[in-house]
Amino acid sequence: MTANRSKWGMVAVIAAMLASTPALAAQCITDRGQFNAYKQQLAQLAASNGVGQAGLQALQQAQLSGITWRFESNPANQSSMRFRSPEQFLTSRFSSVNSFVSGARQRLQQNASFFDALERRYGVPGSILVAIWGYETAWGGNTGSTPIVGGAVTLASYCRRHPRFEDDAVAALQLVDRGLITINSRGGPSGELGHMQFLAGNWVRFAQDGNGDGRLDPNNASDALATAANMLSRNGWRGGQPFADGTANFRVLSAWNDSGNYQRAIAYAAGLIGQ
Repeated sequence: MTANRSKWGMVAVIAAMLASTPALAAQCITDRGQFNAYKQQLAQLAASNGVGQAGLQALQQAQLSGITWRFESNPANQSSMRFRSPEQFLTSRFSSVNSFVSGARQRLQQNASFFDALERRYGVPGSILVAIWGYETAWGGNTGSTPIVGGAVTLASYCRRHPRFEDDAVAALQLVDRGLITINSRGGPSGELGHMQFLAGNWVRFAQDGNGDGRLDPNNASDALATAANMLSRNGWRGGQPFADGTANFRVLSAWNDSGNYQRAIAYAAGLIGQ
């Protein structure tokens, strides 16, 4: 490990020098022992996308996320992709559908003016937002314990996911540059951020200041909810239109999560919450 540190100092310098030149795509891996080699390639790609010293240093320090690697490399873990009813999907995390709906309604009622303002601006109803918020983090109660940078880079490195999530790994490094996260910041197992568990690339693209403090913070509920509404809106959400399975708005949910199980559960829960 000590020898690798001196190598990494050189890598960071070289990556910075390559910032103005086209970068070769990083090669994906299927062996944990190749992770440092992947990071060296990613450093060049990151530098070519404007990542600075702080972000490159965070990449140097990033460790492979064991939980992410185990999930991606074990086919048995993909059983969650099989069809499950919305009720089954919700109760995989909550004691009952009723408890989930009750908790979501409580947040919606407590912040009615805020959610009404979001719907007027973005067209996305509060019932959809609190359903996503609740499922992702139990309304901010569990935002994750995995290092964000390590999780994002691990996901991007694995061949089953590469290169689809590589821009999220680079975006996580950009967020380090901006001082929004550090190498020690924690989130979901694949680098998800804050209250709504955004992938870093989506936060960079869609972030909104929901509380007017001039800061775009995924760990602030107002910013996270406003950003979620903006993301759905910019992906084609139609205000005032239905969102049940088969509608145009239902299809927009795939921009948030491409799991059909997830989409059906959110639409189902939102329908109950809004009753």
